[in-house]
Amino acid sequence: MKKVIITSVAIALLLLTGCSDKPTPNISDTSDSSQAKESFAVNTETISGDNTAVIDENANINADSNEMNMASLENKMQSVYFAFDKFTINTEMQSKIAAGAKIANSAASEFMIKLEGNCDEWGSDEYNFALGLKRADAVKKALIAEGVDASRITMVSYGESNPTCSDKTQDCWSENRRVDFKLLP
Repeated sequence: MKKVIITSVAIALLLLTGCSDKPTPNISDTSDSSQAKESFAVNTETISGDNTAVIDENANINADSNEMNMASLENKMQSVYFAFDKFTINTEMQSKIAAGAKIANSAASEFMIKLEGNCDEWGSDEYNFALGLKRADAVKKALIAEGVDASRITMVSYGESNPTCSDKTQDCWSENRRVDFKLLP
């Protein structure tokens, strides 16, 4: 009986641990890092006549500069804040929307605009998601009234799940009742 138990345990251990089919990676192998360096090489092209090399923009550099441009423009587009349990836009926030629409129609005209509706922690999750969507929709309508093409605007509601402040104060809660502008390629 003892032999059967010991044999069963040994077989179970062999089956559970098994042998790996994957080869063990060689840590000293630098082929991956040299391939990574090669992917960042800059393409050059010779112009006929004077043998001067012209540097073509690398796709990675273009993507990085495009993301930096989007981030810079997003920082210029200020969040729109709302009163407690409201989705109406007051006159002070209307000027922020007008400034955002001006950026959207000029420097950011090649990007899509995502409006992110947010709420404070008061109310149920379902209520806050609905309120966040109503706030985003109010900003969308105001942007359209300012001349932004409706097909460029998408909306999402984060409800109370995306706070910028987590203190338990009135000032903090008012910071979380907002719509943020995000740019998409």
